Amino acid sequence: MRVVVCEAQVPFVRGGAEALSRELVREFRERGFDTELVSLPFKWYPREEVLSHAAAWRLLDLSESMGQPIDLLVATKFPSYFARHPKKVTWLVHQHRAAYELVDTPYSDFKHDEFDVALRDRLVALDREHLGECRGLFSISATISRRLERYNGLSAAPLYHPPRLAARLTGGPAGNYVLAVGRLETVKRIDLAIRAMAHVPSTVSLVVAGTGTQVDALKALAESLAIGSRVTFLGEVSNEEVIDLYAGALAVVFPPFDEDYGYVTLEAFLAHKPVVTTTDAGGPNEFVTDGVNGFVTSPDPKALAAAIAALDHDRRRSARMGDEGYDVARGITWTGVIDRLTGA
Repeated sequence: MRVVVCEAQVPFVRGGAEALSRELVREFRERGFDTELVSLPFKWYPREEVLSHAAAWRLLDLSESMGQPIDLLVATKFPSYFARHPKKVTWLVHQHRAAYELVDTPYSDFKHDEFDVALRDRLVALDREHLGECRGLFSISATISRRLERYNGLSAAPLYHPPRLAARLTGGPAGNYVLAVGRLETVKRIDLAIRAMAHVPSTVSLVVAGTGTQVDALKALAESLAIGSRVTFLGEVSNEEVIDLYAGALAVVFPPFDEDYGYVTLEAFLAHKPVVTTTDAGGPNEFVTDGVNGFVTSPDPKALAAAIAALDHDRRRSARMGDEGYDVARGITWTGVIDRLTGA
């Protein structure tokens, strides 16, 4: 069976969606499928160009290559599911979020003028059409499925998958720092974690691993709060460093806005660490149960700080929470994902 996995990739960006595409290719190949990754560059600005990028995918007929049929096409995020194939399956990472649930938030550049409203309506209609022609429609989380139902009237079964480092993550003695991992972009809200540190006992520090457009602004924020010495920015780190950072953390702070899935949650759990997240975090709330394997607070720095302080105060409880998280994460495997995608 020959399979193509399709991704829209922003050049020089390696985030969760890119990791998912490559992991999916690897999992297909390990099971004997002849699999290739098809990737086209994507740029979401200026908004006038979004439909052009979608059209580029629609021009692709990936039903065969070199005279041999391609048996299955698996699309991931917008606009890869615009590609043409008689057996197209989408495992939806996300749509063009700026035109959907992020409208009217600081994380979208869409306005309510004539052009933006027309573009948004067009994108919703095209998504409904091209996702609706899929032989199978799945999503990476219940959060994504709810969005799809709300905006497009389409149903998608959630298929959870383990993070890339799942087999290598391990627990370790809790140190005196909480960990934040991921791209440093506004929607990830690392600023909430930094602001929380101003209200956390001075014996606890914050370690931030990742890069992004907001790194300078976040460093300036830490300095302005007079906690620069307690917030360490590591930049991009290796897999080995990430594994060690998880193992040594007291807890993981992960407060994004309406996250699609959130590898960080499962990575923390696989390292036996509790997660502190927020009520509006989206994907993490599918795994974090308040007071059981972490804390779910309001998106407020003082609320986050209270949760971190509670974990620091009762280390035994913190360890138990981490073990509870591990029990959640260890049952998520790739086998069910591959079976559902190929059986659609």
